Amino acid sequence: MAIAQAPNPSPVSWLQRWRQPLEAVALPVAALLSALILFGIFCAFSGANPFAVYGSIYKAAFGNWSAWQNTLIRASPLMLTALCTALPARLGLVIIGNEGALVMGGLAAVVAGLQLGTGLPAPLTQILMAIAALCGGGLWIMLAGALRHYRGVNETISSLLLNYIAIALMNHLVEGPMRDAEFVTKPSSAELDPGLWIGNLPGSRIHFGLIYGLIACLIAYVLIQRTTFGFAARTAGGNIRAARIAGLPVGKLTLAVCFLGGSCAGLAGMVEIAAVQKRLNASLVSNYGYAGILVAFVSRHNPLATVLVAILLGGILASGGILQRSHNLPDATVLVFQGIVFLCVLFSDSLYGRLPWFQEKAVS
Repeated sequence: MAIAQAPNPSPVSWLQRWRQPLEAVALPVAALLSALILFGIFCAFSGANPFAVYGSIYKAAFGNWSAWQNTLIRASPLMLTALCTALPARLGLVIIGNEGALVMGGLAAVVAGLQLGTGLPAPLTQILMAIAALCGGGLWIMLAGALRHYRGVNETISSLLLNYIAIALMNHLVEGPMRDAEFVTKPSSAELDPGLWIGNLPGSRIHFGLIYGLIACLIAYVLIQRTTFGFAARTAGGNIRAARIAGLPVGKLTLAVCFLGGSCAGLAGMVEIAAVQKRLNASLVSNYGYAGILVAFVSRHNPLATVLVAILLGGILASGGILQRSHNLPDATVLVFQGIVFLCVLFSDSLYGRLPWFQEKAVS
């Protein structure tokens, strides 16, 4: 008796298998291309040659090793702040309190560093500073998650308002109780002991914060995609009512995921303090938190894709100076570019599952 052979996979089945991955890549790429076109039109109306502007951005961001170092220095905090939005998003939450968590993390790290001083070995003090930053940023965002779960307060609004509260609290402290009277340039805290500074990678100006960002993104990916905790979070994010029926602890998941996301942004604050600023002042508010929101949305909340998008956006941020010098454009032009990209990405989100090329067709 002849044994029937299994039919070969049809082209339709291949398309069905790859439809979602293709859509997840095609729409963000199309959004970025649209943003490039719109920004080019903006540059043309501002009296600059769009192609020359893009050439300058590439040169300043990726043209040589020095440019790459500037890009990676800016990409380090973006990786960490992006996780503050990306992780809660897997639970269906839209958190935009990244800047506030970064500030609270930097504040906690400075307090820990100044209080401990040189009384302990420097590596141990750095670890305690990092733990303080993780707790400071994590608890700050967990507050937004708690308001959402227990009181029904919209997490987007509450986390946004927490940004302003954190910045106001920092300004109050550096202008009052924590102010260093010997530093007269602007209100600041005392400087951290040089032994507590984060050093650079050998042979470069890139600080070790880049390693922190890469490790955090890798851990976040494994946690969300390869653990039962991540599976529970994704299940609750897909259908919170079904998750409750299944017995999942939605409240605990909400608090835990918000804490983890906020702790990453808090660590970014510690990195900025210990590697760049060396003291707490208004310079800590450098919009890395807000830019991290854009990184999270462009990467579709994928921690691994966050690394690539953070490098791309870090390059754009590093090119602000050259646009001002070479094309007479304001230094804030890169923020215009950033805003256009954000709007295009948000619009592309509304197209998922609606374009005919990515919709499943009935097979007769």
